[in-house]
Amino acid sequence: MILKKQLRNALAVLALCSVPLQGTLADTVTGKVTSKGAAVPYANVMVKGTTIGAAADENGMFTLSGVPAGSKIIEVRAMGYGSLKKTVDVGASGTIAVDFNLASSAVRGSEMVVTGSRDEVPRKESPVIVSTVTAEELTDITQSTVVSEGLNLATGLRVENDCQNCGFNQLRMNGLEGPYSQILINGRAVFSAVAGVYGLEMIPTNMIERIEVVRGGGSALYGSNAIGGTVNLILKDPVQNSYDFSATSSWVGVGEGEFGDAANDYTATVNASVVSDDNRMGMTVFGFYRDREPFDANDDGFSELAKIKNTTLGLRAFKRIGDRGKLTADLFTINEERRGGNRFDELPHESDVTEGGEHQIVSGALTYDQYFRDFDKLSVYVAAQDVLRDMYYGGGQALDAYGRTDDLSLQLGAQYKAVFGSSQVIAGVESNSETLVDEKLGYYDIDDAVHVPTAKLADQESTITGVFGEYQYIWNNLKATLGLRWDTYEVTNNVYPDADIDGDILLPRVTLLYSFSNDLQARLSYAEGYRAPQIFDEDLHVNSSASMQIRHENASGLKEETSSTYTASLDYNTRKHGVSYGFLAEGFYTELRDAFRVDIPEEPDVPGGYVYTATRYNAGDATVQGVNLEAHVAPSDRFAFRGGVTIQTSEYDEPDPDFGEERFFRSPDTYGFVTMDWKPTSRLGISLTGSYTGEMLVPHEMEPMALNKSDAFFDAGLKLRYTVPMDDSGVQLYGGVKNIFNSYQDDFDTGEDRDPGYVYGPLSPRTFYVGMKFGNLL
Repeated sequence: MILKKQLRNALAVLALCSVPLQGTLADTVTGKVTSKGAAVPYANVMVKGTTIGAAADENGMFTLSGVPAGSKIIEVRAMGYGSLKKTVDVGASGTIAVDFNLASSAVRGSEMVVTGSRDEVPRKESPVIVSTVTAEELTDITQSTVVSEGLNLATGLRVENDCQNCGFNQLRMNGLEGPYSQILINGRAVFSAVAGVYGLEMIPTNMIERIEVVRGGGSALYGSNAIGGTVNLILKDPVQNSYDFSATSSWVGVGEGEFGDAANDYTATVNASVVSDDNRMGMTVFGFYRDREPFDANDDGFSELAKIKNTTLGLRAFKRIGDRGKLTADLFTINEERRGGNRFDELPHESDVTEGGEHQIVSGALTYDQYFRDFDKLSVYVAAQDVLRDMYYGGGQALDAYGRTDDLSLQLGAQYKAVFGSSQVIAGVESNSETLVDEKLGYYDIDDAVHVPTAKLADQESTITGVFGEYQYIWNNLKATLGLRWDTYEVTNNVYPDADIDGDILLPRVTLLYSFSNDLQARLSYAEGYRAPQIFDEDLHVNSSASMQIRHENASGLKEETSSTYTASLDYNTRKHGVSYGFLAEGFYTELRDAFRVDIPEEPDVPGGYVYTATRYNAGDATVQGVNLEAHVAPSDRFAFRGGVTIQTSEYDEPDPDFGEERFFRSPDTYGFVTMDWKPTSRLGISLTGSYTGEMLVPHEMEPMALNKSDAFFDAGLKLRYTVPMDDSGVQLYGGVKNIFNSYQDDFDTGEDRDPGYVYGPLSPRTFYVGMKFGNLL
């Protein structure tokens, strides 16, 4: 009821805010976008301080209609080129012609980012370092099918598989586990704990425009969990009329055994956008289908990679209201079946081990943006996500391992940006609510000849309300930013009322940005963060074998975990003599206070049973420190190189009670990536990629318990693509191999009594693929 009331209030506010504020519509601005005398097709052209914009056509021509009278700043952006602004005096009527000549550039400091300050600015002006992974890098260069495959392309990030059965995966940022990272969808924090269990492997890359990454504490802007950093998945916007379709066939595990043992993985994507002639409304739709067979790496009859069937459909649309207002909506649904274990043609309880189930996810958002004065901007938004899953986590033909989870997340918020010459203020309020019910379904107990009714394992309602503000002042080459957020949280446990928790916390953030030149910036920052003591993604996943199940719960009196993060960086990006290149050095130091830790008991919950309940408790303090290094160079428009490495240490103040080790488990001291893209001709593209994972400590938590050191891994990839132009479209043929050297774990546990959590290294073995893409923008 609380969530429904909040949703009604939010929609009422959006309706009031969408009343258009009239301006004096007058002129039409036309022109052409070129570079070195050649047309730049599909460039983005916009009038600053308004929602008026257009896309250039295939010849670089654009038209902006209904531009208000007065002095206006017109900005042009295009992928692979530096942005350019011009001031134009717009009259009361008629047409003004203005052309733009863009400099070809792969300088990464020129792209626009939003995650570092909740405001769209060039990367080199952001108060904190914002790394980006573009749609081109995700699809054209690396052939990343889902988001989890592409996140390794950002320095300090590493995606790991934590379950040999079902493929539970999580993102580590600067060595910290998944729950320390805040996943946003278009800046909205509705990616819940339930979605986080498998969500990064569910979201297809064809719906993503770019991924923005902010390393280090972000709780002052985005609230709980943004300790390790923030990842913002930005969906594709409708820019011009376009369409594309692709189909890919992959063979997973070539070389692990006979070729016939490789698992088939089929995917298909579709994207289409339509924009009105006056650019006042537009919509883009996307679809994704995947069918992957289970993969068995060691011929023991049990899968190492789960069987997956995924169907995703979605859209994103906008409507300009007046010349300074804009309403944006997005909606997508994910339906996925996932199963790992054995005996896939039988019911889950007839197998020796099964982990997996069915997910139905519906996620949507509404945002209204309204400009005031010259560049002031009000944003009002509501976002929601509902996750319904039917799961089975069990072994040994257990009938009591069926479960159902229903989770509803809702975010309501508003923020206002006010610009005062050399300073600006961003302030806002937002509320995040979540209702989660996790049930163990009823079953017939054959031994006792009774029906055991459905039981609630969790029934939690949580609400976090925050007020935030950030003041920014520019003095010559120095930009100082002071941010502050106050959160109050309340967690209600309807199963165990004595476990109700509430609290409040004040979170500051201070950043200093000094520009030595247009090419070189230095940054210093301090930020505090926290994690509220609520249900996390690992609580909603059960490691299962025929002889043991591990569940998780919070200890009574568990309090929030807090952090302090210090970062310092030098960022250099330039273009000289036709060569674009840059270098980033970023040091980080994070202190965790009252750090969460998990204790697995030696004995099962019930004598003779197989269920073990691991307890999360406050274990004292921990320290994570290190350095991120990144470099890129593009000697021409046809060749680009980018690489990054992280060197760090991660330790608790107190040793682990089971293994006596202070170092973080599953956290290598060194890891990184490299990408190279070469276009020998306008039609042919060749890409090389690599992901390095250093040695790390990996616990084997089932008998016999052991703490092992893994090998280092280098996951290399190669892709070839060739585009054949047609009249108004083109066809691209591509093929390649992932994990060329088959750098993959070789000591998996075997059989039904295996430890499914003993898994590490690259996400998949050697994989060959071929595909075709057809569209009008190729």
